[in-house]
Amino acid sequence: MTERPRRPVRLPSAAFEVQEGGLDPAVTLRIAHDSARALVHRVRASDDPDLVERMVAFTDEHGLDTLAELWSRAGARTLPGALWRLSLLRALIRSDPHGVALLFQRGSEVLATADPVVAGAETPTGPDEIRVLADAVLRGVYVGDVAVAFDRAAAFCRTAAAGAADLADDADAGADDARAAELTARAARLAASARDFTACARLERAGSLD
Repeated sequence: MTERPRRPVRLPSAAFEVQEGGLDPAVTLRIAHDSARALVHRVRASDDPDLVERMVAFTDEHGLDTLAELWSRAGARTLPGALWRLSLLRALIRSDPHGVALLFQRGSEVLATADPVVAGAETPTGPDEIRVLADAVLRGVYVGDVAVAFDRAAAFCRTAAAGAADLADDADAGADDARAAELTARAARLAASARDFTACARLERAGSLD
């Protein structure tokens, strides 16, 4: 990673097609699980303090297209599936920090739980704070406690889901049906992600997250 090309390196799907019909699904899933475990443990075991930062920067500049293609096929409550969804969550935050910050801030105001605190965003939560949170959660997979990183992601999703639901109510009261439907759907997706991240944290603590 010391000398990286400037443009994203993308491996086409055809690269996986070693035979007609592509790799056996079971083999593909095994590669997804093995690559996710190898990546996480390699970074965590390294004595290079800059490796995590380089991993984050590499992801931003090039993406992890090859691995993502594999990880996206894994179940939500597996290590590769959780890493894939964590990458999607971070991409969502970075693509719309103002919108996501609004959801999180509103959720922080309406929730009566500790989720905003567990997520770890500074308050008041604006675009800069939400970007910092996204990076911190991703780094948490490679340093510290993996289960805690998933707990923080779950808490973030629950908080943002509460904010989206509350904003949907506002839109519904204002007769903006399209906006209300969009926010309601987003709240449902975030809530589902929260459940998956919480399950992954529980499995990781039990030593059974594969």
